[in-house]
Amino acid sequence: MVKLRLKRCGRKQAIYRIVAIDVRSRREGRDLRKVGFYDPIKNQIYLNIPAILYFLEKGAQPTGTVHDISKKAGVFTELHLNQQTKVN
Repeated sequence: MVKLRLKRCGRKQAIYRIVAIDVRSRREGRDLRKVGFYDPIKNQIYLNIPAILYFLEKGAQPTGTVHDISKKAGVFTELHLNQQTKVN
C-alpha cells in the first residue's frame, strides 16, 4: 500500500517534501515519487496536483498532515470533479 506522507529534508530548520512512499518504508526511506514541498516556518506549499491525483486515484492514503495540506490547496475537490466526469 502507498501513502502520501512528509519526508524531512531540512537539517536545522524543518522543511519537508511530500512523497508517495510504500507503507513498509521508514520516514526517510526511498520514495516512489516526490509530489510536493512544505515549509511550515515560511508557510510555503508547492504541490504537483496531477501527481497527487494519480496516486489518490490508485488508492494511496494521505497521512493527517498531508490530508490537511491537500485540503487547503483544493486537491480533494478536484479529485471529486475528476471522478464525476469519469462516471458521466
